[in-house]
Amino acid sequence: MQSLLRPLIHCIENIERLKMAYSRRVSILIFCICFLGFILSVQARRHHSIKHKHTHHHNTYEFSETPSPSPSPQLTDPSNNTNAHNSANSPSPSPEADSPSDDWNADNSTAASSPSPEPSNPPSGYNAMRAPSPSTEPANPPNKGNGYDSPGAPSASHAPTNPLNGYNFTRTPSPSSGPAAPPNKGNDYNSPGAPTTSPANSPDDGNVIDVRKFGAVGDGISDDTEAFKMTWDSACQKDFAVIHVPYGFSFMIQSTIFTGPCQGSIVFQVDGTIMPPDGPESWLQKNSKRQWLVFYKINELSLQGGGTIDGRGHKWWDLPCKPHKGINGTTSPGPCDSPIALRFFMSSNLTVQRLRIKDSPQFHFRFDNCKNVHIESIHITAPALSPNTDGIHIENTNGVEIYNSVISNGDDCVSIGSGCYDVDIRNITCGPGHGISIGSLGNHNSRACVSNITVRDSVIKVSNNGVRIKTWQGGSGAVSGITFSNIHMNNVRNPIIIDQYYCLTKDCTNKTSAVYVSDILYSNIKGTYDIRSPPMHFACSDTVPCTNLTLSEVELLPAKGDLVSDPFCWNAYGDLPTLTIPPVSCLLEGIPRSLLDNEIDHC
Repeated sequence: MQSLLRPLIHCIENIERLKMAYSRRVSILIFCICFLGFILSVQARRHHSIKHKHTHHHNTYEFSETPSPSPSPQLTDPSNNTNAHNSANSPSPSPEADSPSDDWNADNSTAASSPSPEPSNPPSGYNAMRAPSPSTEPANPPNKGNGYDSPGAPSASHAPTNPLNGYNFTRTPSPSSGPAAPPNKGNDYNSPGAPTTSPANSPDDGNVIDVRKFGAVGDGISDDTEAFKMTWDSACQKDFAVIHVPYGFSFMIQSTIFTGPCQGSIVFQVDGTIMPPDGPESWLQKNSKRQWLVFYKINELSLQGGGTIDGRGHKWWDLPCKPHKGINGTTSPGPCDSPIALRFFMSSNLTVQRLRIKDSPQFHFRFDNCKNVHIESIHITAPALSPNTDGIHIENTNGVEIYNSVISNGDDCVSIGSGCYDVDIRNITCGPGHGISIGSLGNHNSRACVSNITVRDSVIKVSNNGVRIKTWQGGSGAVSGITFSNIHMNNVRNPIIIDQYYCLTKDCTNKTSAVYVSDILYSNIKGTYDIRSPPMHFACSDTVPCTNLTLSEVELLPAKGDLVSDPFCWNAYGDLPTLTIPPVSCLLEGIPRSLLDNEIDHC
């Protein structure tokens, strides 16, 4: 039995050993298979995870540190740089920012490009802050004036900011560079050839008012006075308005007063021609013959454009009373009133620029009781023998700037009357004419005060006088703080003159009182003079001498010949920091005793 069981037991043991061995192999095989599966699973998950991340990269919200906004531009002093926002201190725009193609808009470009917009719905839990975009406008944009690109515009001005940017009117060159060329005919107003623009087609945005819309004809014959007055009344009721006188038309206007105050600022844009009636016989009897166009009590008015104001003065100059008609300046009795072309009275913040004004019957411009007047790039012309055709006359007016202009007429280029102060005249070409004058002051025993006047960087040519101060005997007051510098004289009679014995007749009697003249500086005045008069003439009052006259770097030579005339001095006190040509040996030193003994009105 045991022998039978033993093989069976042995077989069973063998089977058990085989099962155990197989089980280990199977277990190892299963473990390997499982481990391999685990590795493949991990790799698959990793690959799936990487693929998943790449596929959804643009939909995730990745917040980096929020960039701080670009610093605002550092503005330079506008007196040193008229385009302060283009200075080297301003940050450059990023490469993505478009460069402004229009120079007029250059100052409105952003200093740096705005940061990219943030996602509209960032996930919660992130404290991302939106960086503010830089301002699209500079904090203090430089005054660009209007769209005319004025040459040599002053860096600081009393004039109001011109609000005419964006209007496509005719652009004309500066008159200082020569006679004005015809306006560009390719803009909205001026098609080639004869003007064909109708008032209905002009760009009227509600602020631009074409005078033809109120019935102005512009044929040079029809009376357009009422149309201009209605246009003015309409403009005067707006916060800002442009009165447009279109190119290619000639508008005849009777003597008229444009009255304020108005609701806002007005631009009087003259691209055509404005003229008065032709001579005294055509003047309406009811109208004043002392003035033509008057602007009264106006604040913030700009008179500008590429057009012409034609005074048609020839028939007025030929009146028998005018001194140029008779032998040796004789006159005949009869009416003698002649109109001033343009008069501004009791007005402020005035700008006159780019106009051509010619042949006024009397003064071309007169400013009475005005303040803050800016005149730039104008061209005034009249014949050398046209009587009393002063270019610009100011009286009781302050804060005046006259820049970059050409004035050729029959009297003073610029005349400065009583009550004027803070006047700056720069880059003027003057002549033929009577030069630049302060005075005449103290007429009819009146009191006159003038101070802080500067004339610089100018040319005076073929003129009866250069820079002149003239006062009547018997007056009172003072002229002080006057500077004449960097002036070139070309064949000028009396280049430098002070005359305290000014008189229009030979019957003037000597008087003891006079307007006190002091603190006058002549610096860097050079050129040639007409040998009929001495190069320097100082005729001061016996009782109220001129004091503190300073001459520095003065060189005046005769226009003809080699003989240099001696300067003339009478009761004039002053100083010579440098040698002058010719030498001024007649100037007295110190303070006159008469001033110490008498009380002087210093204004």
